[in-house]
Amino acid sequence: MSIVVFKIIYISVIFGLSLFIAMYSTYAERKVAAFLQDRIGPNRAGPFGLLQPLADGLKLFFKEEFIPAKSDKMLFLMGPGFFMITALMTSAVIPFGSEITMDGVSYSLQGTDLNVGLLYIFGVVSLGVYGILIGGWASNNKFSLLGAIRAASQNISYELAMGLSIIALVMLSSSLSIKTIVDQQSGWHWNVFYQPLGFIIFLICAFAETNRAPFDLPECETELVGGFHTEFSSMKLGFYLFAEYINMFISSAILATLYFGGYHFPFVSDMDSSWLRTLLEAVVIFGKIFFFIFLFMWIRWTLPRFRFDQLMNLGWKVLIPLAVVNILLTGLFILLK
Repeated sequence: MSIVVFKIIYISVIFGLSLFIAMYSTYAERKVAAFLQDRIGPNRAGPFGLLQPLADGLKLFFKEEFIPAKSDKMLFLMGPGFFMITALMTSAVIPFGSEITMDGVSYSLQGTDLNVGLLYIFGVVSLGVYGILIGGWASNNKFSLLGAIRAASQNISYELAMGLSIIALVMLSSSLSIKTIVDQQSGWHWNVFYQPLGFIIFLICAFAETNRAPFDLPECETELVGGFHTEFSSMKLGFYLFAEYINMFISSAILATLYFGGYHFPFVSDMDSSWLRTLLEAVVIFGKIFFFIFLFMWIRWTLPRFRFDQLMNLGWKVLIPLAVVNILLTGLFILLK
């Protein structure tokens, strides 16, 4: 099998897996919320409600298309698609395993190993907010526009703290390649033990970047009806909602790879290269990813939503100064090591 054919198959699998995990994250979230609130949750569509995501998807596909008369129709249609595409693009540089050997040829379980993989992730993530801005502005609705402006200011504010937390990680790793950073964490050398403050800052910023509660101010129902996607219906609305779960999956994967060793686990890392090792590496990284997805859901149904002034104060007056302090402490640690 040629490398090109393998890459096409691999990318197709990751693409399908991202959609599948995002689809069943909606089911998992409703079940987690039900458990925390002492309810049952979805239990009608299929055994244990397992067909509920399919029912929800079909409902969105068959709902009436609605485009406001005074909207910018081209941008109105483009916004959800752009948001969805940028959400899917970030998985290209995330390694889901070391390598797999077939017919004596080794293939890397990574879309592409860019030597500036971290910069690629930040670049694509920063583009994602344009999908929200385009959709909110094109709707010609004041609530949608306010939601879009909130999303832009929130993303800019928390990207700064997130970027500063990553600088300290890069100082330790001396690399911007995701694969290199993961391989440096073999055994128990996970970055979370060397960068606990950086991890906490990155985790909080990940909640804000994905617009998850308690940072879901861009779609705050109590103030903005539905926020930036108020005027959207059918699968255009579905794209916005679905992309949020894809972003949650990708954010969990990034947290697992940067701070928790990615596909590395002590006894797995010591095994000889084989199909069993590759399978266990995939189990390890997806186990870490599912833990973080559960954490996203747990916090959503536990903490109340911030006020917008509290959200901005946390970003500018708390997280950014802490991230700068973390960089200084990391520099001191490297000098004294």
